[in-house]
Amino acid sequence: MRVLYIFPHPDDESFGPANAMSKQIREGHEVYLLTLTKGGATKQRHKYNYTIEEMGEVRYKEMIEVAKVLKLTGMNVLDLPDSGLKEMDPREIEKVIKVEIESIRPDVVVTYPVHGISGFHDHLVTHAVVKRVYAELKANSPNLKRLAFYTIQKELADKPGMFNLSGSAEDEIDCIYEVDKTDIENSIKALDCYVTFKETIDASDIKNKITDKVYFEFYQEDGKEKLSDIFEKL
Repeated sequence: MRVLYIFPHPDDESFGPANAMSKQIREGHEVYLLTLTKGGATKQRHKYNYTIEEMGEVRYKEMIEVAKVLKLTGMNVLDLPDSGLKEMDPREIEKVIKVEIESIRPDVVVTYPVHGISGFHDHLVTHAVVKRVYAELKANSPNLKRLAFYTIQKELADKPGMFNLSGSAEDEIDCIYEVDKTDIENSIKALDCYVTFKETIDASDIKNKITDKVYFEFYQEDGKEKLSDIFEKL
């Protein structure tokens, strides 16, 4: 099977479903990653006295190392305005996503859920535009079988932490994907590639929060039966 993950920023995949991506690759699936921005607008750039463009290039190089660690089948990092997706004509974002989907021809597309987990507007815009493109393409793309949203459990999101998070209720979760120790280790190695974000990564304690279960919602599927794989029943 072939899966395309679409996120707005560098490190979204590593703070997110990198452990799932690792296992999918080990299982022989083709795993692609599309990142819409280079993430150069992060406040972290001030620590290094980088311009937005310079920080974007640094983060792009860090992503190349992530691709090697996870052994991604393919990765494409665009240079749309970081923290500025909400100001763009959504049709322009949809256009580049459509090109990527039509080029890769995935069976499954994965992005953020409607709440974006962090609630950051780039995450919310990404959810909306990916869903819009998927809905448009699905009718005439027999290979395109499922839109999945990487999420976390609501009870985890509600726990006090460094970030204000949102999660999905139990009845919204359609898939619980169990990964192995190797995949958790690969996820930690992927996080370590983001050298410029080490301080934030350590402060968030994210490495100790990575578990052997990854949660997904499925778009327009009833969810009466929780599946164990995003490719199950396709």
